[in-house]
Amino acid sequence: MSELKLVQHVVVPGTFDPITYGHLDVIARARRLFPQVTVAVAASVGKNGTGPVFSLDERVQMIRDTLAESQIVEGVEVLPFTGLLMDFCQEIGAGGVVKGLRAMTDFEYELQQADLNYRLRPGIESIFVMGSPEFGYVSSSIVRELAYLGSDVSFLVPSVVERRLHERFGEPRK
Repeated sequence: MSELKLVQHVVVPGTFDPITYGHLDVIARARRLFPQVTVAVAASVGKNGTGPVFSLDERVQMIRDTLAESQIVEGVEVLPFTGLLMDFCQEIGAGGVVKGLRAMTDFEYELQQADLNYRLRPGIESIFVMGSPEFGYVSSSIVRELAYLGSDVSFLVPSVVERRLHERFGEPRK
């Protein structure tokens, strides 16, 4: 067995199109567990066959603004990435990847990803945190759909994101 080394730096990856309170919960919890957290924003050009609603630069800036507004900044940085997550982790010296789980379907998908990631980079740990029950139903796709249909999304996303969604899709109907 090789020498045990504590993980000091983890990556919380995602498309974050847009960032939600569920994402923010996972980022904050990762920061409580590890001294250095990098929020890795994936380009995800072909996601869902159409690509993200917000550009990579817009998503990075929304996350930075959200973290500043939420006062989760110390020990947390936000970086864009393209390519393989494991290559990105190795480039920045991260020893682990933190993923939030909402339901069994998340676990099945993330376990497959973790197994593949282990094959690619055995030294990078996969760490799963259970999402807080209050955010278990929240996803970026639900947020986008509600905003597009003119619904209030203030209970799902930080105010920074809510403003950007209104700019993109219009104000919610009363």
